[in-house]
Parts: sequence; C-alpha cells; structure tokens
Amino acid sequence: MHESLTRNARNAIALHAVKAADLSRWLAKRPPRESAWLKAGGFSAKEHELSLVPNGKNAIACAVLGLGKGEDKLALAQFSESLPQGVYELGDVDGYGGEYATLAWVLGTYSFARYRKKKKANPKLVVPKGVDGEEASRIAEGIFLARDLVNTPSNDMGPEELASAARDLAKKHGAKISIIVGEDLLKKNYPLLHAVGRASVRAPRLIDMTWGRPNAPKLTLVGKGVCFDSGGLDLKTSAGMLTMKKDMGGAATVLAVANMVMGAKLNVRLRVLIPAVENSVSGNAYRPGDVFASRKGLTVEIGNTDAEGRLVLADALTEADSEKPDLMIDIATLTGAARAATGFEIPPYFTDDEKLSADFFEAGKRVQDFAWRLPLWRGYESVIGSSIADLNNSPNYGLAGAITAALFLNRFVTNTKSWMHLDIPAWIDRPKPGRRAGAEANTARALYAMLKERYAG
Repeated sequence: MHESLTRNARNAIALHAVKAADLSRWLAKRPPRESAWLKAGGFSAKEHELSLVPNGKNAIACAVLGLGKGEDKLALAQFSESLPQGVYELGDVDGYGGEYATLAWVLGTYSFARYRKKKKANPKLVVPKGVDGEEASRIAEGIFLARDLVNTPSNDMGPEELASAARDLAKKHGAKISIIVGEDLLKKNYPLLHAVGRASVRAPRLIDMTWGRPNAPKLTLVGKGVCFDSGGLDLKTSAGMLTMKKDMGGAATVLAVANMVMGAKLNVRLRVLIPAVENSVSGNAYRPGDVFASRKGLTVEIGNTDAEGRLVLADALTEADSEKPDLMIDIATLTGAARAATGFEIPPYFTDDEKLSADFFEAGKRVQDFAWRLPLWRGYESVIGSSIADLNNSPNYGLAGAITAALFLNRFVTNTKSWMHLDIPAWIDRPKPGRRAGAEANTARALYAMLKERYAG
C-alpha cells in the first residue's frame, strides 16, 4: 500500500467536498462555527477552491474543497497536493469517496524529486471503509513509474537505462526478459531499429519481456522508446528538441500498464516489446533518401529522418505479429499531427475492431483518462507509397499526418487478431489535481480498466 495511505484514524482531520450548486444546502447542515467561517471567507465551492477551517486551538478542524460543477472524478487530489503534513479522513465528499478518492489522493502526492535535496513529506489519508488501498496504489505506482521515466532528462535516461528499468520491473513480477543490443540487432534481423539508433554512442536495443501462463490469452504491448530525438540529419529546431526526453513516453506508458496488469495478476500471457534508441547525428547516421529492408521484408524509403518512431516500431510490430496475439496495442509519441488534431487531453487512437474501440472509449470515460478514435482511412494508403520502395516513412503530403503514420504501422500487422495504435503526448500542458504539468502516462488508466474487465481472474 502506498506510503501516503494509513489505517490509523487517530486524530484524523475531516475532509469535505461540495459542488457549487449544493453549497447553500450543505452549509445549512454544517456546525454553525464551521459554516460561519466559510461564509466569512467567501467560500463559493468553485472548482479547486480549498478552505482550511480552524478549530480555535491553532490547528485545523476540517478542510473543505470546492468541486465546481463536479465534473472531475480526481478532484480530491487537490487535498494531498495542498494540505500540510498530518492524518486526514474523508468526511462528506458528495459521492467522491471510495476507490476514486483513494486513487486521487495518491496521485496528488506525486513529485519528481530526483534532482532535489529536499523531498516533501506527504500527508496521510485514512483508507476509506470498504477500500483495500492496494488497487489505487497499484495504479498510482504504474503512473509514477512512467512519469519518473519521462521526466528524467536524457543524459540519465538512454536506451540502457530504459532497459534497466524494464529489467527491474521484470524482476519484481517474476517475468522473463531478454535484450538484443547494438550490432546483434542486424544479426537478429531488426534493420530499421538498428538504422535509427546506430548514430548514437548509446547502442540501440530491443527489450522483450514475457509474463503469465503460456496458454492464457495473448496480450502484447509495444512501446516507442526513442530516449532522445534530435531529428537526425533532418535536425529539429532547438525549441523542437526541448522536450524530446519525452519521446520514449510510449515505452514508459507500456511499462506502467504492464506493472498494473502483472500486479493484478490478470489472466493473460503478456509480452512487452520496446525498441529503445537515441536518434542522433554522426557520420554514420541514416540519411534522407536511404532505403532499408524491414524485418517484415517490406522496403522503406527514408523521406525524413525525423519520422524515426514508425521505423523502430515497424520491426517490433513485425516480431510481435509473428506470435499472432489475441490483442496487440502499441503506444507512441508519434506525430505532432495528433496534437494538432486533438490536443494533449484526448490523444487519438486507431483500430478496425469496433468492440475494442467501444470498450476502450467507455473505459476512458469511466476513469476520466480520455482518448478519441480517428479513422484508419484507407483512402490515404497511396500516400505512404514510394516510387522506389514499398513504403516511404514520411510521405509528401501535408495533411492527416496521424492517420498516415497509423496506416504505415498497420502494414506491419497482418496476423494479429485485434490491434490498436495510440498516439499519445506523454505530457500534460494544462495541470489539474493529480495531474501535474509535465510527464504523464496518458491512456494507461483507461487501458488497465479495459484490460481488467476483459481478463480479470
């Protein structure tokens, strides 16, 4: 159970939460002293508004949070983000108790403190009755793992360090792991992965982890692990490189989901594949106009070296597809077009499986980890063609970039029963309680909620 949760309710301070529309009725039911204090302070229960009510003895009697219209299920994270050290328990929280409140509380405790001398001590929440605390802790642990990996700057988070994090996760859950490194990628026939990573002094690698009963339904997760993306010879601008430590956010999110799946002991045979590279510039960097054979045998013309993510994923997807999994999901920080289309808060996803799409969308709504389906529009298939090869990784077409990237990946998935591609930002640009600005495992909670419904037991 997370360190910010406790079973000891001694001297616990009550936490209340109220919607703006219910404030008058709610205040009428509160003790006169408490109600008078809130009215005198102008408390209006607007979203994220927090008021500490004193007890007259230089201490806090209770804390009251405004919920506004009550649309944010993780609103109670404001408590753990803002309250001083102490022990707290849920009071009247207007239906926001239980598992959601516990998860919100734990998510609100997150901070990236690796490079800080002083670390904030978190307040503690008494676990609500009927809640075991383990599920919320499991979800938060996965989210925190992804956030830490993405927030870590690239000098401390290269392909080797990403592989080390995967190895630690495998050890924790008793999973098997193998890693193919450097020139061995050519020997094992991962030519696109090798081509992208060969210019860096930090050797590229393919991380391959398996867990679960061999005869359980096959679930395969593939995550883009570009630990830093300079753009290669098609060099990014300095502004474009500034947040490229997050270009391994797909891999980080895959590890987050894997941690949840294994921790919950879902009935799956899980496989995790992460192509981990650094897209750098040197004398042996791959060039615009080069043509490479892929693991699948399809040849790819390099239209732009800054479209590297789909190249490393192509080889990994081919390997994953060879096992004919029941469900394969790849997650990548793949295109700026995805951000232009749907912003940071509702990353797009692509699939031809109607039931999978509906299940994932509903899970996202339920846990407020939203995503939005975009079409695998076959009318754009011709766009990803090449005059000298089977495919071009960066078509000469200025529109529908997220869709054409998804279509490119889809060419390497032919045997899988059901496939879904997620194009995430791995970042939050507008912070909310429990979701600070910076790294985020977008869609991880939604995926876990869907997978738990499918494979529990």
